[in-house]
Amino acid sequence: MRLGLRRGRRRAPRTGKRHWLRWTSLGVVVIVAAGTTTAYLKYRAIDNSIKRVPLTHLGKRPPQYSTDSMNVLIYGSDSRAGLTPHQQYILHTGHVSGNNTDTIMLVHISPGRHQVTVLSIPRDTMVPMYQCDSGPGYPGQQANPNQYVMINSLLATGGPSCLFKTVEQQTGIFMNHFIGLGLVGFVKVINDVGGVNVCVPFAVNNSVSGLKLPAGKDHITGVQALAFWRSREDIGIGSDLQRIQRDQFLSAQIVKAVLGSDLLGNPLRLLHVVTDAAASMTTDSGMSVSDLISIANSVRGIDSKNVQFITAPNQTYPADPNRVQFAQPQASEVFSAIAHDVTVPKTKPVPATAPSGGAQVLTISPSKVKLDVLNGSGAYQAAGSAAAALTARGFDVTGTGDAANFHYATSVIEYASAADKPAVNTLKKELTSVTVRKDASLTPGTIELIIGSDYTGLTAQPSSSASASASASTGTASTGTASTGTASTGTASAGAGSSASPSPSVSPSGITGLAQANGGITAAASCSSDSSAFSGPNSP
Repeated sequence: MRLGLRRGRRRAPRTGKRHWLRWTSLGVVVIVAAGTTTAYLKYRAIDNSIKRVPLTHLGKRPPQYSTDSMNVLIYGSDSRAGLTPHQQYILHTGHVSGNNTDTIMLVHISPGRHQVTVLSIPRDTMVPMYQCDSGPGYPGQQANPNQYVMINSLLATGGPSCLFKTVEQQTGIFMNHFIGLGLVGFVKVINDVGGVNVCVPFAVNNSVSGLKLPAGKDHITGVQALAFWRSREDIGIGSDLQRIQRDQFLSAQIVKAVLGSDLLGNPLRLLHVVTDAAASMTTDSGMSVSDLISIANSVRGIDSKNVQFITAPNQTYPADPNRVQFAQPQASEVFSAIAHDVTVPKTKPVPATAPSGGAQVLTISPSKVKLDVLNGSGAYQAAGSAAAALTARGFDVTGTGDAANFHYATSVIEYASAADKPAVNTLKKELTSVTVRKDASLTPGTIELIIGSDYTGLTAQPSSSASASASASTGTASTGTASTGTASTGTASAGAGSSASPSPSVSPSGITGLAQANGGITAAASCSSDSSAFSGPNSP
């Protein structure tokens, strides 16, 4: 008798191949998940180690002429905070308190990432006092256009925002981010890139910085590189300007070392560098680790000759020979070239025109007109841009600065005596709206032009249309007209309400040649070509 029971269908036995595939797939999932988690944790660790500071109360910011370029303010802080006594001893930092900036550089990456320009701003540069808020560890400051301070003190006075704001307002260059790097971070980065070559014309034994090098070419690592970077006393003339010159040659060698080793093309090495730098780094709150790596990757493959280093044009500060101020109009021309990513156009003085009809005539050649240009509107670079435009037309601008106040609605020409009237008439013809008044307290022979808030640029010259046509047909900028680009160097006076000021003439090669025209170097420079950076009474 059959039992009414069904036999179940037997399953095929598992084969070794199917079993292996199953566990291999599971293993891949686990490894990918673990790798992703590790990478995420690594990223978070780097991100959390960076100190971030929000940029606040920057005032009316300069225009951003190109959204494809990148401007980053980089500063080196001399703060000893966080350094152990042993580190202070090794790095020869001493026990100085405070948080000043040893180094201030504005790095401009051109559109298309085909060129990098590094502008050094001397730490001894005197700048006007802008409104800077107080914050944790710094007192802040009230705006005072008649009071000047050293730019390297702003970090301790008002934090990164104060330094950032002042550089933007003084240069008219819109900046996207800032990066501050401490002493230890600099040492670690130099070690990560494998050290750097330097050349010294004589044996150096600097007790202040701790730099000890034999004469000739030397390969140095982090601690010695920091000593080289900071050495000023007992070398050459002991000036900060000469130190910047030496540091630019060191920077050139660092660039060559980075490009030569393809560090930027090696994600693991690049991440290691960022990791080491992050612990000593301060950035604006809008900059991420991805941004840092992206900026580095964007210039991968750039030729060293397309990385240029220059120092902001400067001159001795009248009130203190140990300090400097921006030299005008040269500084405004350089700042404008960087802001617009163009080559500074060469201009020729405009010759005096012959009398004609009953119109007002030039009674003296512009080259014989000595004048000071003062900012009476408070707009950033108002005096510098007007000075640049007048210099392009042949006027002898002997200085720039701020007026007694920023309440001038209309520009004013002031002169001392009747003997200055020919110069006044010559200058007056260049302005669309200006008031003339006599001030016997002024020095005879030099007139003053105070720029008011209604200033939008110089008057168009009679030949401007013809010159513009000629320029269009030849592809070059016309010289001696309001369209030359020098006049637009400070059309940064757009901050006073004008948006129609012309921009400098764009060169197909971009900002190429800026270093050569301003005594700078490119990263292709040989380390043995900087002997002048060591010459002076303090050297053997």
